Amino acid sequence: MDLIAENVARKVWSYNEDVSGWTLAKNSNGITVSWKPSGEYGGNLYRGEGIIEDTPENIIPFMYLPENRLKWDKALKSYSILEWIDEDTAICHTITHSYGMGLISSRDFVDIVRIKRYDGGIVTTNSISVDYPQCPPSSAHVRGRNNPCGYVCSPLTENPDHSKLVVFIQPDLGGMLPRSVVESALPNNVINLISDARAGIKARG
Repeated sequence: MDLIAENVARKVWSYNEDVSGWTLAKNSNGITVSWKPSGEYGGNLYRGEGIIEDTPENIIPFMYLPENRLKWDKALKSYSILEWIDEDTAICHTITHSYGMGLISSRDFVDIVRIKRYDGGIVTTNSISVDYPQCPPSSAHVRGRNNPCGYVCSPLTENPDHSKLVVFIQPDLGGMLPRSVVESALPNNVINLISDARAGIKARG
């Protein structure tokens, strides 16, 4: 599991360093979402970017620990940590609400999540779906798989009490969904994620 976690951390950081070839998909409420073809599967890799009023060390735990995330992430029906592997690595189980006016039914994902820090106060989450026998697929949900994904949170040099949050997603939602339905829904999902996190942090005070 440690090798899987380190490999996904390297991939997420490489996405963050990659500044070429992105196409703007949507811009809303100070959040931009861009995409490029994924190197992992037949869909796209999405990059969302926005500013949040807090520091990375506060934002990242707020975004991935269940006791925080369930308070603000409106896309989730359930979210739990199945196992802590070490203090920075966990196996997480996520169940989403249906979305796209019911076109995309509830999904569940089992992911390994690695928290990794970089110079300059940057804090990241790095995730990929894994097979975990203790949490097999259920008929109640379609089992999706997350290709390498995560958050990169960096303090703003000109205002260290604010951070730039960059979100990378490229989920394989499984099921029989037309690719066009999935790709039209995902930019909105990224915008909602950053907007909901921003609102949740502001409400927390």
